[in-house]
Amino acid sequence: MVGPEDATLVTLARAACARSGTAEGAAVRDLDGRTYAASAVSLPSLRLSALRLAVAMAVSSGGRGLEAAAIVSAAGAVAPDDLDTVRDVGGPGVVVHVVNPSGQPRAGETT
Repeated sequence: MVGPEDATLVTLARAACARSGTAEGAAVRDLDGRTYAASAVSLPSLRLSALRLAVAMAVSSGGRGLEAAAIVSAAGAVAPDDLDTVRDVGGPGVVVHVVNPSGQPRAGETT
């Protein structure tokens, strides 16, 4: 079950998808309660998943840890490399909510 604060992350991740027209969006919340949302980037010279980009945005803005994350994906699971990225910043125990493009919960992963 996604609580109210984490539901906001789902909304932000879905909005990132809608803005960019991509199938994958993500949002993270840092330890200060600030949120960062991103969509996947696929350029000839750069490929970043939405979750990795959202984590990078948090780190580049001074975030020292993560409380939670959400990813919109048709895949139904978080890529192991993405979980590693969340763990690098948030440590063990950060919940990553996975939802389908319509916002329905699919699964939850914990770093």
